[in-house]
Amino acid sequence: MSHNHANYQGRLDFKITDITPVQYDPECPFKFNNFVYRVSLPAPLSADHSDKNKTGRSQPGSVAIPAGTRELIMRLTNPDAEGMNPATRVENEVAIITLAANALSSFKPHVVPRIYGWGSAAGQGGQGWILQELMPGSPVDESFSKMTLSEKRGIFRQMVQFLKALQEYNLPSTITGFGGVTFDETGRIVSAAMTSVGAGPWPSYQASFEDRLKVALKKADENPYIKGWHANGLRERLGAFVAQGVPAQFETLTSRADKAIVHADFTANNLLFDEKSGRITALIDYDFACISHPSYEFLRSFDGAGGQFRGWSSDEESEQAMLRHAKLHEFPSALPPTTENGVQWEVAKAWEDELEAAGVKRPRTIAGIDKVADVDTVLCSILPWRVSNSDILRLQSEEVIVECRNENEEALGKLLGRLGF
Repeated sequence: MSHNHANYQGRLDFKITDITPVQYDPECPFKFNNFVYRVSLPAPLSADHSDKNKTGRSQPGSVAIPAGTRELIMRLTNPDAEGMNPATRVENEVAIITLAANALSSFKPHVVPRIYGWGSAAGQGGQGWILQELMPGSPVDESFSKMTLSEKRGIFRQMVQFLKALQEYNLPSTITGFGGVTFDETGRIVSAAMTSVGAGPWPSYQASFEDRLKVALKKADENPYIKGWHANGLRERLGAFVAQGVPAQFETLTSRADKAIVHADFTANNLLFDEKSGRITALIDYDFACISHPSYEFLRSFDGAGGQFRGWSSDEESEQAMLRHAKLHEFPSALPPTTENGVQWEVAKAWEDELEAAGVKRPRTIAGIDKVADVDTVLCSILPWRVSNSDILRLQSEEVIVECRNENEEALGKLLGRLGF
């Protein structure tokens, strides 16, 4: 039985007509971050309903369930989720959804789900929950590969407008740092630790990377395969890079003080759309969302829409290196041929065209993003997924794990060498 299937029936045993798991695979070998359910009530609500605290006030970030509601979405946090800090993970998601709803309020009908109630994951057992609106539409990723290029452009055009609104939204003055957000005792949204890191908030974008690198190195010290990268002098080079290299990498990021709402998982999998009209009906799943520099969205999102913006690769002749160059400068007039499992060049160019047409901040207009992406590559390389994730470790032989570790050490050494360390 998988980790996710433990207590499966217990999560369904409520006195409600129907509870249906959403995108649940009982054989999935990796831990889900949340267990998501579609809840059908025995009958539509006859009046607006809201949960209020002892003072009679509604929870911050929540609204009353409208009369006539028959179906809802319930998200239960998984206490065993890999790398998710429970302290403010629910609060962060609800607060970010509140901000995103304001930023995207001009889109009608609304595209951000309303929150009806929530419970923190910080308590005993770490079981948090969010009760939210069931949004219409089907996942874009289920249809994307079958769409024509023109239909994909239509999806991109809407995504870019969402991105533009998130980038341009004026954050409340109470959000002073980079990282996560939560609610203070008066219900205001304030800076907090970043859910996926368990550290922060930070006074600057640069500081967020410096601290995350230190957190990663501490975890690397505890990993029995990585052993802190002390072999072959790599740890000393990493220490020097954190102390001297990171500040140097951020010197060319002239917009370093900019902050924006970052979804951090802005992909086709988290977009719903109406198949007949092609209209995007919802942007969902804000589990990894945070407040960060606009460049951070490109480091974490848009897989499938031309791909994430990645740092330097030792194979400068690779398609990914060519794509990185095109995003920073200009796509070639004659696009390279698309091969099986390779870069979808026409799709990548279509995405770039829509970004340019909307005038949003993007790799080509964010001076210094290439330097930040290199820092991010170092960060990700310190704790490579295949050598640090407990689930993937269970599925691999000792030989494969050691091979992955050694390959990553070589790549990390080359990157540090290129960066002068």
